[in-house]
Amino acid sequence: MDRLLFLLATGLARGAIFALFALALVLIWRAARVVNFAQGAMAVVATYVAFAVTGLTGSYWIGLASALVAGGLMGLIVERGVMRFATHASPLSGVIIAIGVVMVLQSLLGIAFGPNARPMEAPFPETPIVLGGVPVLSPYDLFVLVVAIGLMGVLALLFTRTSLGLQLRASAFAPEVSRLLGVRVARMVTAGWVLASAVGALAALLLVPTELGLNPHSADLLFVSAFTVAVVGGLDSPPGALIGGLVVGVLISLVTGYLGATVAPIAVLGLLVAVLLVRPGGLFAATEARTA
Repeated sequence: MDRLLFLLATGLARGAIFALFALALVLIWRAARVVNFAQGAMAVVATYVAFAVTGLTGSYWIGLASALVAGGLMGLIVERGVMRFATHASPLSGVIIAIGVVMVLQSLLGIAFGPNARPMEAPFPETPIVLGGVPVLSPYDLFVLVVAIGLMGVLALLFTRTSLGLQLRASAFAPEVSRLLGVRVARMVTAGWVLASAVGALAALLLVPTELGLNPHSADLLFVSAFTVAVVGGLDSPPGALIGGLVVGVLISLVTGYLGATVAPIAVLGLLVAVLLVRPGGLFAATEARTA
């Protein structure tokens, strides 16, 4: 029972990171109808910026703020620089451009920093807290959960209680009508990319201290897991990204703890196949898909 509680707790913390990264994918999909395969590489660039700023200033918090700014700038540059020119005649054009961005960014990072992993320290201890003789979450896991829940609350308020959020939602679901009503749809699409890229950068920054270190491919597995989360939850559904992230995080933690780390990817793949067979649009997808 002690082991089960520990695995559930750590799975929730890891799932919160998956949920954040999946939410970034969902935001871009809702804004531009593109699966951003470059999200991982863009997030790693922002994490390298945070790594450099933290090293220069000695402050994790300044590094975290710089990662958010760098992530937002990456979203602005990629959307304005390349993705805006993708033709909407074929959904593959955006995917191919995104894959090209991945190759360019990872090559540049490899040239600049090399392939070796660089350790990143967490701002809080990673040793689990023992409650009643049962090891549960570490202080860093608690920090991750608080940040993830807080950010999702802020995003929920943004999309439901602000004029900007209303314009973002309107541009995503009815772009032509929004243009007729005076909404600058292109600007809203850019805002969606900036917002999503900043969220993705935060997710990568939270993940890297729990992994082997920072290298140009640090977010590859994170992207695979988060993409699975987004598909399982429904690419159009932010609540689906949240719940899917927690489910996948707990699943990976339980399978890794009881059956071994090598079995975890198979379990995630099995979950993905099962969901696609039963509900191809995702568990929380709208009944009728948007076509605009």
